[in-house]
Amino acid sequence: MSTFKKLASDTALYGVSTILGRMLNFALVPLQTYVFTQPGEMASNVELYSWVGILLVVYTFGLETAFFRFAARSNKSGNPDDRMKVFNETLSIVLVISALFTTLIILLTPQIVVWLDYPGQQLSVIWVAFIVAIDAIMAIPFARLRVENRARRFVQAKIINIFIVVALNVFFLVICRDIYNEKYLTFLKPAIDLIYYPSIGPGYILLANLLGNATYFVLLRDAFAGFHFRLKKEEAAVMLAYAAPLMLTSLAGLVNSMTDRLFLQHLLPEGFYPGKTSKDALGIYGNCLKLSVFMALVIQSFKFAADPFFFSRAEDKNSPKLLADVTKWFVIVCVLIWVGVSLNLDIVGFMVSEKYRSGLSIVPFLLLANLFLGVYYNISFWFKLSDKTKFGTLITVIGAGITIAGNIILIPIMGYMGCALAFLISSFAMMVICYVLGEKYYPVPYHVQSAVGYVLAGGLLIYASQYVKISDLWLSVPYHLALFGLFFAAILVVERETFTPVLARLRRKKGKNISVPEDPSDEPLIQKE
Repeated sequence: MSTFKKLASDTALYGVSTILGRMLNFALVPLQTYVFTQPGEMASNVELYSWVGILLVVYTFGLETAFFRFAARSNKSGNPDDRMKVFNETLSIVLVISALFTTLIILLTPQIVVWLDYPGQQLSVIWVAFIVAIDAIMAIPFARLRVENRARRFVQAKIINIFIVVALNVFFLVICRDIYNEKYLTFLKPAIDLIYYPSIGPGYILLANLLGNATYFVLLRDAFAGFHFRLKKEEAAVMLAYAAPLMLTSLAGLVNSMTDRLFLQHLLPEGFYPGKTSKDALGIYGNCLKLSVFMALVIQSFKFAADPFFFSRAEDKNSPKLLADVTKWFVIVCVLIWVGVSLNLDIVGFMVSEKYRSGLSIVPFLLLANLFLGVYYNISFWFKLSDKTKFGTLITVIGAGITIAGNIILIPIMGYMGCALAFLISSFAMMVICYVLGEKYYPVPYHVQSAVGYVLAGGLLIYASQYVKISDLWLSVPYHLALFGLFFAAILVVERETFTPVLARLRRKKGKNISVPEDPSDEPLIQKE
């Protein structure tokens, strides 16, 4: 019970920064889509941010996870200097990789903009290279904070950075533009003319991201304490040997999740969407994709807490059962998010301007795909804990292959709905393959029937709700909220054996107003199915 509480507590704490960050960035979606009213204007940003994700995997080279693994081993020695050596070695390798790749991208920028077919956007490509370099370098100090259980410091830096990035977006996209167009504060126009060029357009979103992330070096200067550049050939080789399969796994995973945005513009037949170009379609898809942020919140928050948590308990004989229990509740939370958002797209759709809303139909499929991907992440701990990371590479390569083939086949037929379905099929396949292999090499008593039941019930409710069309928002919103409330109540009823002893204990504590020891009979937080 206490270990589960610790994971839940850390997940909630990391979730503060993750949720706030995602929600504020989510709040930027209407700002950005209302400023750049033509979807095609946002196409370049959608594609460039896809490359940010892929390049970040290459830059970090799986060394963030390697740091967790080797730091956990160093803890057993009882010598704090051992962990510091791991930190120095890991960060030094990332610094070298980041410097090499950033230099290479800057040198090849003229060729890259031609290849991407975004002429005149050399600055955006260079900014992307620096964004990735900073994120990669900062990944290791952030990992150090997580290993040292300094979650509050982690959250503090993330929250400050979030507000800086949001403020810079407002400054560049609204204030600078308005002053440049002489709407107000015209006396500042000479100064604004020095930093604002309308031709850069959505590139200012990248610049805001870059400047905001650069503040991490100040915000987290204490996380670099004691760092000395250190590259020992033998030690680096061991870390890279462990990390390389993880890098390939993550890279295949990113290809899996980013292929849609890289392929859509180029595979979509001309005139597929009447009155819209392929760049318009990419802009619509990329911004409706952001509406699946709610699922990403839970997954990212959980990942921040779960990596150090499970690695620190790798030798615990109760780890399989704990992992099964955690996964069950992870599925329940994700299903609730999937159902809640999918039932209320009439409200969620207002987060993007009207010209982008034609893509809202893809959101339920993207949410479900992310749910399956989140479950895959949960059950993939078996190959990390058993040092069989090659299986992770194999699974994600298969997933990437399915996604690529699915996009090639489905985009010409179904447009951006084909992208969503390809991602969904791939995520489901990865989850199933990982589960089957895991049961062979690292058996875990997962609550499979429970998970399947909740997903099927949620899917049937979403599907059935589409047959009741209510155009009046004053009626549709309460109706959809009521449906969600019934679904949530049904889960509470099904899981009453879990909640009843917890609520009873809380009532006893409240009645006595003293600390009451936990009832040993309440130890299993999740009852066996």
